[in-house]
Amino acid sequence: MRRIALAFLAAITVLPAADPALTIEGVAATRLTLTLADLAGMPRAKAVVSEHIYEGVRVYDVLKKAGQPFGAQLRSAQLVKYAVFTGHDGYRALFSLPEFDPAFTSASALIADRMDGKPIPERKGPLWLVLPDEKTGVRSVYMLERIEIESAREPRP
Repeated sequence: MRRIALAFLAAITVLPAADPALTIEGVAATRLTLTLADLAGMPRAKAVVSEHIYEGVRVYDVLKKAGQPFGAQLRSAQLVKYAVFTGHDGYRALFSLPEFDPAFTSASALIADRMDGKPIPERKGPLWLVLPDEKTGVRSVYMLERIEIESAREPRP
């Protein structure tokens, strides 16, 4: 009986948890934390990059869910805001917010959780910022876990 209980406990620790996968801060008064299940339940998109098919959620949709204004509301003070994407390994990349807004661009950055129909490999996932319209992958962020919205400081007089 004890062996069965120990095997059961070991199995529980191996099961994937509903731990936060992605945190978005700086948009609203409170931060938004999404699990992989939350992301899987959002509208899905696909992108083809280097003969691989990536599936996930558009950055636009994630930021909009977090409360970030887009479209006609992305004016004035909103235009000096930017997003910093950070991976588990500390790698960071910066983007202006209009880079994600369909009203400004046809580019479609993707927070991918699947590649070629399978989960993103562990060394690059579970989330990967994929930029299908960029010529190099230098701003792709593997192991994506945080998006911070910040504002450029006011110019000095």
